[in-house]
Amino acid sequence: MCRNIRPLFNLEPPVTEEEIRDASLQFVRKISGFHKPSKANEPAFLAAIEEVAAVSARLLVSLETAAPPKNREQEAAKAKVRSGERFRR
Repeated sequence: MCRNIRPLFNLEPPVTEEEIRDASLQFVRKISGFHKPSKANEPAFLAAIEEVAAVSARLLVSLETAAPPKNREQEAAKAKVRSGERFRR
């Protein structure tokens, strides 16, 4: 999984449309291999981002869990610790 894409389900406060779009952008960049597409590919690239964002939003709305929502700040702190351990030399 791309390290830049974070889990968006079951967070407090809930995920925003901007976060879903940002994750969609990262996904489309990853699978296309383009950070910034050429002018010829830009319409397809942007359309793909919007489609992935729409599908992702529908998925997140339809998911169910009995687990309590995760605290964003605590999850970010855990990720920072993991990153520090991974890149410690």
